[in-house]
Amino acid sequence: MTGQPTAPRFSLLDRDHSILAFNERVMDWARRPDVPELERLRYLSIVSSNLDEFFEVRMAPQLAAAKAYETRGLYTAQTFEALSAKVHELVAQQYAIYNDELLPALEKKGIKIVAHSERNARQRRHVREIFHNEVQPLLMPVGLDPAHPFPQVANKSLNFIVRLTGKDAFGRENEIAIVKVPRILPRFFRLPSVKGSRQIHFVSISSLIRTHLNELFPGRQVTEFSQFRVTRHSDLAVDEEEVKNLRTALRKGLQQRHYGQALRLEVSAGASTFLSDFLLEQFGLPQACLYRVPGPVNLVRLNQLIDKVDAPELRFEPYLPGWPQQLTPGQSFFERLQQGDVLIHQPYESFDAVLSFLREAVEDPDVLAIKQTIYRTGAKSELMDLLREAVRRGKEVTAVVELKARFDEEANINYAERLESVGAQVVYGVVGLKTHAKMLLITRREPAGLRRYAHLSTGNYNPGTARVYTDLSYLTADESLTADVDQVFLHLASQNRLAKLNKALIAPFLLHKAMLDKVAAAGEAAARGQDARITLKMNALTDEPLARALAVASQQGVKVDLIVRGACVLPAGVPGFTDNVRVRSVIGRLLEHSRVYHFRVNGDEEIWLSSADWMNRNMLRRVELAWPVLDPALRQRVIDECLNAYLHDTRDAWLLQPDGHYVAAGHGASGRQRHHLQSAQASLMARHGGKG
Repeated sequence: MTGQPTAPRFSLLDRDHSILAFNERVMDWARRPDVPELERLRYLSIVSSNLDEFFEVRMAPQLAAAKAYETRGLYTAQTFEALSAKVHELVAQQYAIYNDELLPALEKKGIKIVAHSERNARQRRHVREIFHNEVQPLLMPVGLDPAHPFPQVANKSLNFIVRLTGKDAFGRENEIAIVKVPRILPRFFRLPSVKGSRQIHFVSISSLIRTHLNELFPGRQVTEFSQFRVTRHSDLAVDEEEVKNLRTALRKGLQQRHYGQALRLEVSAGASTFLSDFLLEQFGLPQACLYRVPGPVNLVRLNQLIDKVDAPELRFEPYLPGWPQQLTPGQSFFERLQQGDVLIHQPYESFDAVLSFLREAVEDPDVLAIKQTIYRTGAKSELMDLLREAVRRGKEVTAVVELKARFDEEANINYAERLESVGAQVVYGVVGLKTHAKMLLITRREPAGLRRYAHLSTGNYNPGTARVYTDLSYLTADESLTADVDQVFLHLASQNRLAKLNKALIAPFLLHKAMLDKVAAAGEAAARGQDARITLKMNALTDEPLARALAVASQQGVKVDLIVRGACVLPAGVPGFTDNVRVRSVIGRLLEHSRVYHFRVNGDEEIWLSSADWMNRNMLRRVELAWPVLDPALRQRVIDECLNAYLHDTRDAWLLQPDGHYVAAGHGASGRQRHHLQSAQASLMARHGGKG
């Protein structure tokens, strides 16, 4: 193979702006009238959560460049300004949808967040009781003076800043006070409904506290106030080469995460310049980092309101995934896998089958050893309980726990300690790399000798996300592939040199180069006049060498179809560069998460499944796994369900334009036409599952 191709001279799209464009597509679901009202509210909450993470992880170098007036390099004052302007625009759209569309739509459906001026006497009495009995005892106002400096304000916490007249108990005119609202307090409280009305009324915690702020400062008058929230840099940085115990170092880092560098300040839209400037100075932020919002400063917490409403008609109709079509309930997984590989398309087919596979292994006296990678498993994990039970039953259990799974570090540390406490062998992968591969390997004693069985996945071992993320689970007893998985586990535990693998590809050693070579081979075939096509499905495409390799292949005549949910730096249809590249993003009821690589060259087809997106970090800074699907029937099923279905989606798909903008595939369709648009997710849900 020729290796990495020559990069064409054209500009890739900006990754950060591509991430924001993804959130615009998610936000479109909050606008859609065909989506139930509470689900629309949830999509708006998802956008807020995504923006929180964007600031926590992506904005620190941008802000540093702005403060240093940088004019050259990847991060400059200009890139910060452009990014900030886009985020401000996105937030303005968000609150316009919240105030002008969702609140009126919810009120029509009988759900109302009641402002102070709208409450009747009974409701005001109820709010007063809640404040005195449940809220005020947990509030501790801090008046600022030399002995009481500005308090530490935790990342993403709700707070109030208050300006006061008069003097304190010691005769001093300290006019500023801060009220921190504990996270433990609910963000919404149910109110008594108006007599004769079926409406469900709520009061927000911020409105409740605003109503009674004066009571927190007896003898003084509140002249100004605002809720506020600061977002901080939260990406843990630990020098693994320097620390002796990674788990201990991460625990210390978690304690400091809530108080990292301030990056964004959100205040009420009506906050005075005096109060907002005071806060900006305290947090060392420029004006561009100030976000004035006409509503709650934390729309993520709208999830609490959604969960409090018992109104099935305002939610998606429940979906019951079907049992995997290749499996028979009650049949032994080991017997079934001896007949051939099994593919499970989640969540259209139930993730419970994976738990059943592990449960059978735990209960089978002939199973001698279980090895598993743990990246994200959820707060309460049956999987962890099963592994602990396996140890109690005398099986050898090895868990490769990724302690640095972003925002799941604490849960994974706790799981590691719980597994170690019963005698499991726990390792933390390779220094400097995240273990992102999803693997489960079972070794069983059988009459012919020891035999291995494996589960490989494009997603996580998390029953919660498995209900809403599309992923592919692959069960196999293939001797060559299970031997590869065993070698990867051996490498992770011993850190010895990785043996040559039979079928699988592993990052950071093989996967990146292998993908570059396959793209180049397709390009060379197309240049010879042969039919060549590449179809890829993934969460993100941001690796520059891979993006440019696809552009070269496009110039050589390869038809390139990319199904990329999130950020994509490769523009589609740029004349002379990416004429043969089409990029689509599918945003639906479910979160697209599966990774599929399809290469068709001169009639020969390859299908690879993987845990890796085409990002630099996945290819070069993580342990990732890709494996081929060799069974013709399974290969065709992957093509049909994961690629072709999405390439023909006209309802939930967005098409990337040469300038980086996305246009809805069904853009311009009338109401009657929209009824006939095709949704890949809806079709697959109808094919595999049922309604409940």
